[in-house]
Amino acid sequence: MNRITNHLEQVDFIGKLADLKNAHYQNALIVSALIEVLVEKGIITAQDIAAMSAQLDAAFAPATPYPADPTP
Repeated sequence: MNRITNHLEQVDFIGKLADLKNAHYQNALIVSALIEVLVEKGIITAQDIAAMSAQLDAAFAPATPYPADPTP
């Protein structure tokens, strides 16, 4: 493969990764703000959020645990 093409693909990949990182930050910020407002207004409690988080985590967890890492 042409070195220039390979480097351009790497730059493109890094740019996409940076965009994803920014989108993740923005989504986390919005979710945090929504949770804070809902708790402040008494619409939901921290316990409600914790319970729902645990429920969703259990629903999306893999059926079998990940195998142990064989490397020391």
